[in-house]
Amino acid sequence: MNKNLQSNGNMGTLPVFMTAISTILGAILFLRFGYAVANVGLIGALAIILIGHLVTIPTAMAVAEIATNSKVEGGGAYYMISRSFGLNIGAAIGIALFLSQAISVAFYVIAFAVSFQPLGDLIFQSFGIYISDTLAGLVFMVLLSALMLTKGADIGVKALYLVVAILTVSLAMFFLGGTYSEPSYDVTETIRNPDDFFYVFTIIFPAFTGIAAGLGLSGDLKNPKVSIPNGTMWATIAGIVVYVAVAFKLFYSASLDDLGNTNHLIMGKIAIWEPIIPIGLGCAAISSALGSIMIAPRTLQALGVDEVFPEKLSVWFSKGKGKFNEPFNSTILTCLIGFFFIAIGDIDFVAQIISMFFMVTYGAICLISFLEHFAADPSYRPTFRSKWYFSLFGAILCFYLMFKMNTPYAILSILIMGGIYWWATKVGNTDRDVAKLLRGVLFQLNREIMVYIQKRSASKEEGWRPFIICVSSQTFNRISALNLTRWLSQRHGFGTYIHFIEGFLDKKTYRYSQITQRRLVSLIRGTNSKVYLDTIVSPSYTSAIAQSIQLSGVSGRGNNLIIFEFPEGENEHLEEVVKNYNLLHATNFDVCVLKSTLKGFGRHQSIHVWISARDVENSNMMILMAYIINGHSEWRGSEIKIFSGYMEGELNVKTERLLNVIESGRLPISKKNIELIPQEGELIGSIIEQKSADADLTILGYSSELLEEKGISIFEEFSGLGNTLFVSAFKEKEIE
Repeated sequence: MNKNLQSNGNMGTLPVFMTAISTILGAILFLRFGYAVANVGLIGALAIILIGHLVTIPTAMAVAEIATNSKVEGGGAYYMISRSFGLNIGAAIGIALFLSQAISVAFYVIAFAVSFQPLGDLIFQSFGIYISDTLAGLVFMVLLSALMLTKGADIGVKALYLVVAILTVSLAMFFLGGTYSEPSYDVTETIRNPDDFFYVFTIIFPAFTGIAAGLGLSGDLKNPKVSIPNGTMWATIAGIVVYVAVAFKLFYSASLDDLGNTNHLIMGKIAIWEPIIPIGLGCAAISSALGSIMIAPRTLQALGVDEVFPEKLSVWFSKGKGKFNEPFNSTILTCLIGFFFIAIGDIDFVAQIISMFFMVTYGAICLISFLEHFAADPSYRPTFRSKWYFSLFGAILCFYLMFKMNTPYAILSILIMGGIYWWATKVGNTDRDVAKLLRGVLFQLNREIMVYIQKRSASKEEGWRPFIICVSSQTFNRISALNLTRWLSQRHGFGTYIHFIEGFLDKKTYRYSQITQRRLVSLIRGTNSKVYLDTIVSPSYTSAIAQSIQLSGVSGRGNNLIIFEFPEGENEHLEEVVKNYNLLHATNFDVCVLKSTLKGFGRHQSIHVWISARDVENSNMMILMAYIINGHSEWRGSEIKIFSGYMEGELNVKTERLLNVIESGRLPISKKNIELIPQEGELIGSIIEQKSADADLTILGYSSELLEEKGISIFEEFSGLGNTLFVSAFKEKEIE
């Protein structure tokens, strides 16, 4: 963190509590809660309180958890999100959060103007001077701006003491008041033609955003790890108690028609002294405006410190003033935004967008907490621990409510944040790692899947798919084996390609293996490969194979297929294959040998499969491998041809068997591409060379008996072909 954001914080838990509670018990409580009770009834109002706190309580617990895990500096919610999700996502949420907080200043100033109405009426009656709500708001905004620019947050917090005291008195007088009009005693009753429940919830929800106000003071606290969780949790609990009590008091003190009346100050009619409610509303509006105007600049300052904006702009926003590093420049912009929206006057549209942005922020905080639990990172050691299911529930509920509150606004909010994210990525200094948390989540998810697959495979035999391992020392000379591994593992299988380095493992060879692995990754970059790449240092090829075939593989299951590769005419590689064949066959491996030629894989247009009378165990696997390769995008448009030898009297049986395999297996092979050839003993090599001379890949079968009988000569035949794959299946595969 840039040192410009650090400050000698001197505040404790009480400012966090008061900033949060004064926003929770703010303008919404005095102006619109009676409207809520009238439109949704007492039960509905209690449901709004419940749903609102089903969002805020998991968020408050997540905040407490994140805040006690690491050092929390200036920037509040933005700081926490950006340090978990990274600066790109953090910037998108941070800028949206800043705009919400800055516009909230105007919202609360306009609410203060409503509380000024009784005094404005008195001035008009006495002096004939008319003071509009807009003018009153602009005048107050001037005073508020001057206060913050000259005195900073310290004076703002001191003012909160007086504000909270007056709020307490006004609420006490309200609860001590009597009945204004005949109430309804049906807790489910509402006024006629009531507004939709979620529309009412949207209007009331800003009252529950007080926890974000407390977070914004993180850079001014002596001990954020203690003050943030304690202050936030206590403010949340106090808010629940007060809102439930106010709901009951309103419902049993006035009729639904009076509660739903355009007279927003119905609480004054109930209180024992009516003027205390406009005074309380004014103080609530002042407190909320103070809270917003204190935290918005600090969010913007933190964004500047992280160099989210272009260089000069970031420097300007990040600058602080005085020994407590007050965000003077950021406060100027916040005040200008406040003046702009006060001058407009009607901010209903903007207020709903604010609700959306706050909801996204809360959802993100809950999601971070859940992902941190799931990732199980040893460095994540908060002293306060929430439960993962609380955080997950809070995150899901936040995003669900966004669309229930107002689907078009929810979509617009997401689009705006997406635009900010794109902008921050393009112009800001956001190159830091954004994937640490997600890597941890993927690690845990991968571990769970691997363990599950291992348990399931141990208890149940499943259909065949290739779990491939290929060990080669010639990767950077020939890539045919790597390409074959890529094609076979792209969709239907799992591939591990290992580059063999001959020698003994020491510091030098280990360093070389790491460099080689990076070269491997670079080699296939841009191919959309799904192959896992690795290296192995071993004194011999045989020992490298013995080590490699014992690996579990990236799939969580043991490998079942190994691929060898040799260039046509270089027999020393074939000797290694023969030497290791029995080892592989003894461990239930299917063994494929690829002969690379100068023709390579040609144009990737044709695959020929040759099935001899001896290929009882190999045939299905050969056809399946052809089908898998044919499905790769690099072989798009290619065709598979099957040639099968038959002995005298077997033509009909062989034909029927092949057609049944194709049809029952739903393989994309045309009947006209199946050709049967009479044979005596082995298939005649000259026929194969003649018919498959132009094939891009030819697949042939062999067996352990044939290998023992003829040795490496079986791989040296068919010199007129292109790349040729020899297949030996450990046992027959089922094509279902």
